[in-house]
Amino acid sequence: MTVPRGSSASLPGDLPDASVGAAANGAAGAAGAAGAAGAAAEDDTARVPAQGGHPAPSRLRADGVGAHPVRPRITELRLSAFAGHRRTALPLGAVTVLAGRSGSGKTSALQACAALARLAGGAVLAEVFPDAAAWVPDRARPDAQRRRGFRIGCTADGPAGPVRLDLAVQAEPELRVVGERLTAGDRVLLETALRDPGRPTVQAAWHTAGSAPVTRAPLPDDRLGTALLPLRVAGKTDGQRRVLAAAEQMVVALRSVYACDPRPDAMRAPVPTGTGHLLTGCDNLADVLWRTRVECGRRHALLVDAVRAGCAGPVADLRAEPLGDGTVRAVLVRGAGPATELARLGDGELRYLALALVLLTGPGVLDVDTPGEVPDAMRTLTVLADGFDRALDPAQRSALLGLAGRMGERGHIRCVAAVSDGSWAAGVPGVTVVDLEP
Repeated sequence: MTVPRGSSASLPGDLPDASVGAAANGAAGAAGAAGAAGAAAEDDTARVPAQGGHPAPSRLRADGVGAHPVRPRITELRLSAFAGHRRTALPLGAVTVLAGRSGSGKTSALQACAALARLAGGAVLAEVFPDAAAWVPDRARPDAQRRRGFRIGCTADGPAGPVRLDLAVQAEPELRVVGERLTAGDRVLLETALRDPGRPTVQAAWHTAGSAPVTRAPLPDDRLGTALLPLRVAGKTDGQRRVLAAAEQMVVALRSVYACDPRPDAMRAPVPTGTGHLLTGCDNLADVLWRTRVECGRRHALLVDAVRAGCAGPVADLRAEPLGDGTVRAVLVRGAGPATELARLGDGELRYLALALVLLTGPGVLDVDTPGEVPDAMRTLTVLADGFDRALDPAQRSALLGLAGRMGERGHIRCVAAVSDGSWAAGVPGVTVVDLEP
């Protein structure tokens, strides 16, 4: 499979199109401008077919029954114009493997997903994109006002059905949102556009279906409008409740994204106790083991079983031991033999162990920005794993992918993994392989 690569002319991320330009000059209404911007992003996106004959993940609930999942989850990532991507739509199943050589866009795809997650959590653009110009496509040409930017988006499925979010960001000459669109089915629920470049706001319009069909108000141009809707919409009409349901589904799905890239060197040293949540680099793995071994014996037993498949020698247990200075270290218990400190394990064994722990735990254990009002049992955690097979031998990577597949079947965990060669993952039940080779 090949991701479509278009020419450099009129990239959606250039922001010279009529919709955004008219909004910036005040020549068009906010709703019309943002609607056109969203339509442009949709029309300029080609879908990448997934390998394998598995059902589309957006059609099944966690229990395999019904039209939509009971737990919100991201089912598609769209990179209309972002870094090296143009017109790219990536289907995300229970386990998705993004395959391609260096430079094919695997890492930037994961970074776009992580960026949307941070924006959904309320972060401002400058925090999420400190070097925004780096994400503008290389050959994107500025318009007459020297503006360039990028477009990203995603689809979240859940009780409200598939909900689409498309976002247009101006990176130059200043960073700001210039268009956002939230849709469910054929209904546009929210659309924003930059109407007055001299003000730090966008004009927003959201579906009301009351005495007035649409409500209009300014929103900040440095935040995701969808994440602000629950604070602005009263929910008094059926239309408002539909807007709230779609926005909350999108926000819950995105805030359940966890980017993970274990760093073996940082995992070898003893760590202080009390952090409790696993960092994205898994630096504090020993402290998290200290906690999880006591809190959930069943999952700890599953982790020990998984470790046996990926670590050399006999493994009777995995535990953390307190040291006299307030720190803990993790060890492998070898049965009758002496315990092995994790510091003595190779990079592959440490990465395997950390990823297995991530797949077997959940939002309450991982350092993820969780919506506290939603119970963990009603959320699906999406794990982003760049370099998934880095330092792993064939047996380790197969065992880890199998574990991801089994956890994905339960509906609580989804995994998006980036690898250089995805041929070893093709045909594995429950795994979607997407080839990013140009």
